[in-house]
This record gives sequence, structure tokens and C-alpha cells, in this order.
Amino acid sequence: MIVTDEQIDQDTTPESTTVGTDSLHADETASPQYGPQYGVGPFSIREVALVGIWVVAFIVSFFSVTTLRFDSVWTSGLLWILTIAVPTAAVFLIVLRRLSPDGIRRVGSLGIDQFASVAFTVSAVLWIQLVWETVAIVVDGGPWVRSWVMWVELVLMLAGVALTVFGPVIPPFEEDFQGRREVPAHRSARPIRPVVARPAPVARPATADDAVAPGAHAASAAFADAAESDTIAIDRSAGAFEPATADSDEPWTPASTRGTYEPVQGTGSQPAVSHQAFWALAPVERDVVDAQGATLFRIGPSAWALVIEDRGDSFVVRHEDGTVGYLHDVSGITRG
Repeated sequence: MIVTDEQIDQDTTPESTTVGTDSLHADETASPQYGPQYGVGPFSIREVALVGIWVVAFIVSFFSVTTLRFDSVWTSGLLWILTIAVPTAAVFLIVLRRLSPDGIRRVGSLGIDQFASVAFTVSAVLWIQLVWETVAIVVDGGPWVRSWVMWVELVLMLAGVALTVFGPVIPPFEEDFQGRREVPAHRSARPIRPVVARPAPVARPATADDAVAPGAHAASAAFADAAESDTIAIDRSAGAFEPATADSDEPWTPASTRGTYEPVQGTGSQPAVSHQAFWALAPVERDVVDAQGATLFRIGPSAWALVIEDRGDSFVVRHEDGTVGYLHDVSGITRG
């Protein structure tokens, strides 16, 4: 069975290893070297403090920021977005992470804690800007135009910065960051690839083949393009190709050249990758997850599952409804 690259999202890779629906909270799974983490209900001490800060800041935001007239952040154009709305979204995601196993796990390439650090930092900088403007007006001989709301919001946002940006080094809030599982970085957060100059095209001199068979080179180019995308039309009825044996991992190869091609092997620490599809039977029920670690469906000993790519330490599995996911626990798998 030939599988094309278009059938698999090559831009996504597993972001986390899922061992069950009850352990999808990657941030809540502690390493064995750390003891249990205690808090208030499902929330850690740091999260409870962060929610409390946000509640006070949200209530204070409805009071007037100026002393000249009533003008809160909600009635001052787009000021409300960065001063209170973005921190509100960050706190909402922190609560959702604890209460919903299938909730949002990241914002773009940022984890939820990283997004919260950015949200409270931006809000604090904006309140500092308002303080700076107010003091500058007074220094120039003008009136004091800001109310107590400015100072309260500034203190609360700086407290939010302390709990998010500096939380990993402040006891006892650092406990919330200890013992978390290590997972691969999001592709947008990985080191960039080097950029090299594009090679200049080399003109090919005309040959006698161009006059004899003008379409030969075009056919060769089309075949090369198809080979690069792993999409090759195979006429198996003509006997031009022979399938591999049941216990062989070799892909389809021409009968006339069998023995001249070797299957791709992994090098170093990288596992071998095989694009030959096969049927697999799991000894127990196991989760098949998406790139973010959320469960898509389960496979088990009651039915065979179609594996469209073997990545060595994981399988790319296609469900009967067309859904494609990742199986990370491949121990004891029976191949068919």
C-alpha cells in the first residue's frame, strides 16, 4: 500500500506522550522524585493566588481611572484590552487547564503559563505608562488627573508578574513548576534552521536524445517528482513489481532490481521510519492521540488497526472514519 505525504500532516509532531485520559494534564503529572503537590481543590497555591489577584483587579477596573470625570478602562477606547482583558484570558486558560482535560493546551507556540507571563507583564507595563504620564503632568504644573485605581491596578499586575514570570524561583509557588514532564517543544519554539544561498541553475547542453525522444526528459522529470512525493502509480497486474513477504519490512521494489535496494535504517539515536502500511493488534486498549496529546480514539485487542507509518518508537494510525493520530505505546503490538 502506497501512502502519500499529503495523507499525513508532516508539519505536526507529537507534543506530549499520553498514557491515558486521566493523565492528559501534562503540567500536573509530577516526577517520582517529587512528593505530592497540595493546594485548594484541583488548583495549586500559585493558581489560587493568581485567581484572587485577577478577581480584585477585575472589580477595580469598573471604577473611574481619572479624577476629572467618570472614565474606567472599559470606557477608554481600547485601553481595556491590554490592561484587564488579556490577563483575564490568561487566568481563564489556567482554570480551564485544571478543569477540562481536553481544553486548550497552548496559545500559538506559547504554553499557558508562558502566555500568562506575557499577559501580566504587558498589563503591568501599560499601568506603569499611565503612572509615568500622571507624574509628568504634575511635574509640568498640571493637576493630578488619575485616581487610586491606577495604583491598585499597578500593584495587582506586578503581583501577577511575580507569580508568573518569577513564580519558578519564589517559594512556595515554585512547587507548581517542579516535577513537570519534559515534552518536545512546539515547532514554532524550536531552534531555527540555517538558511543557505539557492544554487544557480545549470543549463543542460542539448543532446541527441532531445531529437530522438523529445518527451523522454519530461517523463523522467514527472517520474522523479512523483517519487519525491511518494506517489507512484504501480501496475501490479503486469508483474513489474513484487510485494514483500509478510515478515519483511522492505517496501515494494522492482522485480528486476530486487536485492539492489536496501530498506531505510535508523542512524544513531534516530529510529528507523517506514512508510509501508500494515495492520496492528494491541494487547490492551491504548489511546491514539493528536499532536497536542488529546485522545482521538482508542485501539484494543478486539479489532485490528491500520498503521500507515512506523516511526520506530511510535505509530501513525488511521481510524476507520479517516482520523489520523499517534500511538506512542507500541510495546507488545502484533503485526498482521
